[in-house]
Amino acid sequence: MAEDITSNSPAQVQPQLPFLPFALPDIGEEEIAEVVECLRSGWVTTGPKTRQFEQAFADYIGGGVEAISVNSATAGLHLALEALGIGPGDEVIVPTLTFTATAEVVRYLGAQPVFVDSDPRTLCIDPDAVEAAITPRTRAIMPVHYAGLACDMDAILALAARHGVRVVEDAAHAFPTVYQGQLVGTLNSDITVFSFYANKTMTTGEGGMVVTRDAALAKRVRIMRIHGISQDAFARYTSRTPAWFYEVVAAGFKYNLTDIAAAIGLGQLRKIDDFLARRQQLAARYTTALAGMPLLLPPDAPAGSSHAWHLYVIRLTDGAHVSRDELISGLSGRGIGTSVHFIPLHRQPYWRQTCALTPQQFPVAEAAYDAMLTLPLYTKMTDADQARVIDAMRELVS
Repeated sequence: MAEDITSNSPAQVQPQLPFLPFALPDIGEEEIAEVVECLRSGWVTTGPKTRQFEQAFADYIGGGVEAISVNSATAGLHLALEALGIGPGDEVIVPTLTFTATAEVVRYLGAQPVFVDSDPRTLCIDPDAVEAAITPRTRAIMPVHYAGLACDMDAILALAARHGVRVVEDAAHAFPTVYQGQLVGTLNSDITVFSFYANKTMTTGEGGMVVTRDAALAKRVRIMRIHGISQDAFARYTSRTPAWFYEVVAAGFKYNLTDIAAAIGLGQLRKIDDFLARRQQLAARYTTALAGMPLLLPPDAPAGSSHAWHLYVIRLTDGAHVSRDELISGLSGRGIGTSVHFIPLHRQPYWRQTCALTPQQFPVAEAAYDAMLTLPLYTKMTDADQARVIDAMRELVS
């Protein structure tokens, strides 16, 4: 899932070269103006900017969806599962190759995450592994659209329909990703959750969006994101007639997005097509320049689909002269930040111990982890910045 903890700190950087971070948000004057307007309005928590952002996002996605903003994608995933009634005794299938948030929200509800391996080509969740993991206790599948490439949603949705389970898409990496002509968020899953964390394709600093066509699920998410209260503060305080009364109808959470964050999101959303075009350009340049090196490069989307290119993840192959860790160190020494997406959850102490996981259960994710790293890719990256990365890769890998 989306929120990854990455160090961009340079190690032994050549002093004459500026440090290139692994990721950098692209905030401009449009976002700053939106925030200033918000601050001057006197309404800074969930209010008019948030509603405007939600409507703009729903309009962009299309397909008759409702969009509910939240303060993180983690919160959105939690609310999604809660709205579906997931609870103790239930199982939810998740990939091991993801950020811990994908699995931890299952535990928030007292349910059990069931970890499965990845497709060796795409590193998205493997539908065959999903099918093998389904039991009578399975209530939901949570596919993660890895790095910005959509999972095999036809296979996953067919499995869900056949076994009577729900589907919540972790789309933290996948805005705007197209799957077979449809934007992720408009497929036939129950709920889709996007992330606007600082390193995503667009950002609100922290934040996320829950998207669904199901009016009942949308209503439940809205109530539960603000303390289980039947009417939000904006509706109460902007009414021309006294509207002080409200009812607490459930033990909810404090997951609402602020107007300040939504103001940033409005500026970012207007630029998303330009952001996507630049990411596609950078990814294509990497793919051309790195071809022929002892690397497994990320696949592009098939015809009729498109890749959001949140991440550009490479894997070293047998012909490489360095290990993954040596390559990370060598790039850092040349002033280039990288990351690893992800340390599989079966390697993390909590999940390993709690769920009795072993590397042998996940051969694809295990092999990928040992060989993978994520190269810098962000819209403010210049062609000269990227040339530095490519030149360093040629020097270190070939």
